[in-house]
Amino acid sequence: MLVSPLRLAYVGDAVHSLFVRTELVLRGGKARAMHKSAVGSVNAAAQAAALEQVESLLTQTEADIVRRGRNAHAHHAAPRSATRAEYARATGLEALFGFLYLTGQVQRLQTIYEAMRASQEETPCLPVP
Repeated sequence: MLVSPLRLAYVGDAVHSLFVRTELVLRGGKARAMHKSAVGSVNAAAQAAALEQVESLLTQTEADIVRRGRNAHAHHAAPRSATRAEYARATGLEALFGFLYLTGQVQRLQTIYEAMRASQEETPCLPVP
């Protein structure tokens, strides 16, 4: 598949957000609380930290996708809430999510997501779509 890392990250951002939001809906709660939780998980700093926890689980191909995403240069500045390094690592994670989704590797995507959640000491509860 020949898709640029930034395009993979574009899709991966939506996929990651969908996984987080689906998990929150399944857990229940008020919409405002769910939104606050989602914002806490779907940001560059949190994604960079999550990637650090699962990097050892990645295949060589997956690690290459992360590296390509991390090294891709977006034409905008990193958000004020994250460092450039965190933003780059988050882009790598998003590129991986985009790649796995677009290549139909949903089970692998769920495995990585659950490992990220487990590393945050929360119980994963997202079923395969």
